[in-house]
Amino acid sequence: MKRISKYSQRQTVQEFLNRETTSAWFLMLPSFVIIFGLVGYPLIQAFVLSFHFHKVTMPNLGHPFVGFKNYLSVLSDPYFWSSFQRTALFMAISLVLIFIIGILVAHLLNKEFVGNKLLTTVVIIPWAIPITVNAMMWKWIFNPSYGSLNALLTQLGIISEYQAWLSTPTSAMGVLILCDVWKNFPLVAILTLAAMKTIPNSLYEAAVVDGANGWQIFWKITLPVIMPSLMVTLILRSVDAFKVFDTVYILTSGGPYDATKTIAYFGYLETFKYLDFGRGAAIAFIMTLFIGLLAFGYYRLLNHGNN
Repeated sequence: MKRISKYSQRQTVQEFLNRETTSAWFLMLPSFVIIFGLVGYPLIQAFVLSFHFHKVTMPNLGHPFVGFKNYLSVLSDPYFWSSFQRTALFMAISLVLIFIIGILVAHLLNKEFVGNKLLTTVVIIPWAIPITVNAMMWKWIFNPSYGSLNALLTQLGIISEYQAWLSTPTSAMGVLILCDVWKNFPLVAILTLAAMKTIPNSLYEAAVVDGANGWQIFWKITLPVIMPSLMVTLILRSVDAFKVFDTVYILTSGGPYDATKTIAYFGYLETFKYLDFGRGAAIAFIMTLFIGLLAFGYYRLLNHGNN
């Protein structure tokens, strides 16, 4: 009788769990429907659109199926590869600066000193500011007519007249990178700091006793511990940097002379200025493919490091 009773109890529990699982899926169903309606369906439609000719300025031609013609057209376009190179340059310089500054700031915040918590809070502020607000702020700072940077440098006697900082290709790209670095280095700093907090002080003390210098301690103790956090942050920041659009749109609009026209902005122009929705959709999925390959490469690198 006991065995039957225990079996019945287990069966009752299993039936209860099955009912709970069914109820959970039923309750989540509206969320899935909304997500599919807002994300899934437009994504499928865009994918289908990328295989059709769809230019609003030529309605008489209809929307015939063209296969991979849009993709081949984009991949053979020199302007696409120019924007790809600019995006890669922006991403590389921005990532290097973000990680160098972020790690240094995290190392500073990991020390005990008066005002540590206040400084940590201040460091988070740039990351908490919305991207559009951040871009507008830097646009006003570098404004050639009433920008605060020009006013400061003029008063200090460093420059004799106001400069148009966004009027040359090199300076415009530099300002774009500066804006991105200032906005995103706190993310690296905070995640790295959280990883550093897990390292016992006894390891540092033992290393000092053994005669290790600061660089050796960082290389042998700190870096291996924070590496997983750095790799995750690298993936996130690489994806964001590769598809940068908001900052470019507000700060430079791709200028001057297309010097800051990134791949995302190139896709925006193809879609909403030239109204070629077929090519625009193809550009979007080519970007998705590049981002996927980039994330996969980082994932393999992370797994290789763990092994």
